[in-house]
Amino acid sequence: MSKSLSGVDVGPLVLKLGGELIDTSEGLDGIATLIAQAAAQRPVVVIHGGGREIDSELARAGLDKRVVDGLRITDQATLDVVVGVLAGRVNTRLVAAVTRAGAPAVGLTGADDRIGLCRRASPYRALDGNTADLGLVGQPLPTEAPRLLDRLRRAGYTPIVACIGVTQDGQLLNVNADMLAAQLAVNLEVNQLIILGATAGVLDSNGQSLIRLDDADVEQLVASGDITAGMVAKLDACRLASRNGVNSVIIADGRRANDLDLLPGTVITAGDGPTNPQASALTKKTNKKGAGRDE
Repeated sequence: MSKSLSGVDVGPLVLKLGGELIDTSEGLDGIATLIAQAAAQRPVVVIHGGGREIDSELARAGLDKRVVDGLRITDQATLDVVVGVLAGRVNTRLVAAVTRAGAPAVGLTGADDRIGLCRRASPYRALDGNTADLGLVGQPLPTEAPRLLDRLRRAGYTPIVACIGVTQDGQLLNVNADMLAAQLAVNLEVNQLIILGATAGVLDSNGQSLIRLDDADVEQLVASGDITAGMVAKLDACRLASRNGVNSVIIADGRRANDLDLLPGTVITAGDGPTNPQASALTKKTNKKGAGRDE
């Protein structure tokens, strides 16, 4: 069994990909090779976003992009674009690339077998003190391990899941990909969650990657204003996972990743405090230096 960045033995892995890593041919091929190499050693479940492609498609459709503190407000017309881009274009392209790289892959969304079972997100308390209804946005829920994912993994397939959620009564919802990945890691009882993006983990005020953070470190960073709203959202997701049994949680730079067991990035460790990400003080304190993404 291989070793993670945090030095612990790892088994099945949940890997979250930022959409910016797979929206070019070169980036897509590199990430697909990375996934195929990892899948040859252990079961991997991939969660992906695609925010920039969604923005482009909204513009082509003449629809306004509406955000609050970086979170996308999602009406039905926007949701239709999100579903079409993520479940159609991005997911299919990634599945084809991973299969071409040598790992049989199956494309899914959170609606399949209710992998991404959600409730409708509560009204959001914005940084300016106002309350915003995010619309058709979901908050992933704890569930038993989805049987479909287990069957696919046992059959040797790599599940690739677009960050689309679904309610108990079948309503599709836009979902934060980091939070979906974290909740799936908990539901699947995996040992490791890796969140790959376009930064070398969590950076300090000098742009240097921080090797390890616990809750107290995170709170101090947020209070100092040295991390962006987008990174705060990732840290909320990481803390959800680390507090609920995921032993190794890492935020890393997907642009420089050649081996998932040797990643430049930041390890997030558990600490005391609320496990509900929406109740986290982080989202109430962060500044507006950066924009979080909900896919």
